[in-house]
Amino acid sequence: MTALADLKEGDRRLTHRAAHWTSPLARNVLPAVEAAAERTKLWWATAAVMAAAGGYRERKAAIAGLAAMGLAELLSNAVCKQLIERRRPPKHLIPHDDVDERPDSSSFPSGHTAAAVGFTTAVAATSPAWGAACTVGAAAVAAQRVHSGAHYPSDVAAGAAIGLASAWLVRRAPGLWVRRVL
Repeated sequence: MTALADLKEGDRRLTHRAAHWTSPLARNVLPAVEAAAERTKLWWATAAVMAAAGGYRERKAAIAGLAAMGLAELLSNAVCKQLIERRRPPKHLIPHDDVDERPDSSSFPSGHTAAAVGFTTAVAATSPAWGAACTVGAAAVAAQRVHSGAHYPSDVAAGAAIGLASAWLVRRAPGLWVRRVL
């Protein structure tokens, strides 16, 4: 087998295993995570709480998080999904009803995961405590995307990489631009 064939087979196995996860946590918590993550509501709400409850550092972290989230969504949804067409995991791998509610867009990469990781990483760079709290939500979003059958694990990994890159760019770009101009 080639490395690509091994990756595809591993993706299918992990997707099957994650979709068959039937613990109370999977049945009760992951649907709520999905609802909160739709349209990035979870991250907008978190940024609002940070800005309202915190000081300058928390407001700065919230703004950086939203900027990284927006860049991650742009890169994953408007660029990558347009360039790379990948079908969602096949229905026979998914034993529950969530499979009927999947998007029609390309599976690669996970835009939800990109947004979650971008927000969380940018927040953590300025406010480690809030970043640690956001990590729980970001991990839950990533797990939910595979459990629901919306994505393969490699889609989620690619989304996470885009989120990390977006947070890095948001943190570094202003300084790089200023150095170039001056």
